[in-house]
Amino acid sequence: MLQVAGGWSLHVERGPDWLFVRVVGRPETPEADASLAELLWSLLQQHFTWRLVLECDQLGPLSSALVGQLVLLHKRIASNSGLMRLCGLSDMDYQVLSTMQLDGRFPRFRDRVEAVLGYRPRQPR
Repeated sequence: MLQVAGGWSLHVERGPDWLFVRVVGRPETPEADASLAELLWSLLQQHFTWRLVLECDQLGPLSSALVGQLVLLHKRIASNSGLMRLCGLSDMDYQVLSTMQLDGRFPRFRDRVEAVLGYRPRQPR
């Protein structure tokens, strides 16, 4: 199901115990990045689940405002004993998270299957 809110276009699917959200359209204005956490939180409440897989393969470059929204949403979900996982991040976007020392909070998952199972590829030593 495609939902459009606050300039964001989201493809939303419900799975057993998880909500899968793929960002398929992003607002042009930087201020719109500030609305993503509230929008996703509202979706989680509507679906009565606290487990989110955010599919980022069409998200575009991560801005600092958008990273802030991801951190805010992660904290909110965790405070409700939920899980938030990101998948499909580009190498550049994952480097942004790594530079901000958020790669531990947001491990890298290739796709939704890995994200749900919690599979983490071995890290180089």
